[in-house]
Amino acid sequence: MTNNEKVRQAYGGLCTLQFVEGGHTDVLCAVRDLIHQGHKLLTHPLAGSVKPNETPFRSVALTRETGGLDMDSLTLIESALAVCRQFKPRFQRGEDAPESMREDFAEIDYRLIHGALAPHLQKGE
Repeated sequence: MTNNEKVRQAYGGLCTLQFVEGGHTDVLCAVRDLIHQGHKLLTHPLAGSVKPNETPFRSVALTRETGGLDMDSLTLIESALAVCRQFKPRFQRGEDAPESMREDFAEIDYRLIHGALAPHLQKGE
């Protein structure tokens, strides 16, 4: 799940990818919806050291398979959403950020998800 075009371009053909037209919180809400459908988190929803209110981009990996409601995943995503709601977002969707900042934030998000996904995709998982 991502709202980062760079991630979509890199991984759209390699795994099931859902693109969210929206900001950071919109991605987390979409992730929460998938968790309610039985998917589990594979990456932390607030991975990285960039404050959630400072970056417009977020990518989160979930299981392809569904099962019962995973309470650990639900607790993590709800906590992440609570953290995001504590801050006034600096950028809503990124369009209001200077181009150089958008590129930097997109690159940071891409590298975080790439570090999590690349080893598994190479193994064919």
